[in-house]
Amino acid sequence: MPVDLNGKVKCYKCHNIIDHDPGDKIYRDEECEHCGASIRTCKMCRFYAPEVYNECKEPSAQKVPEKEKPNYCDYFFITGTNVEKDDKDEILKAADALFKK
Repeated sequence: MPVDLNGKVKCYKCHNIIDHDPGDKIYRDEECEHCGASIRTCKMCRFYAPEVYNECKEPSAQKVPEKEKPNYCDYFFITGTNVEKDDKDEILKAADALFKK
């Protein structure tokens, strides 16, 4: 899940919510206001998938060797970072509380 439970975009590096919504136009020089990490990177794109060839689900995209550096990929679509283990635990706790396990 690339966004948090409220649909907000989270930085891949610091995991803080940033001031962008999924699908916003992002310029190459934009950075996270919390940690200064580049936002227009593969790790912030909906097509980023470390488990597939080229780490990208878009078959027409050119290879980008450095996934944490800004790039000019035409297929870039911001969705944020993948949910980390802590986020998954929070989601499971919320579900357990909802169903009173």
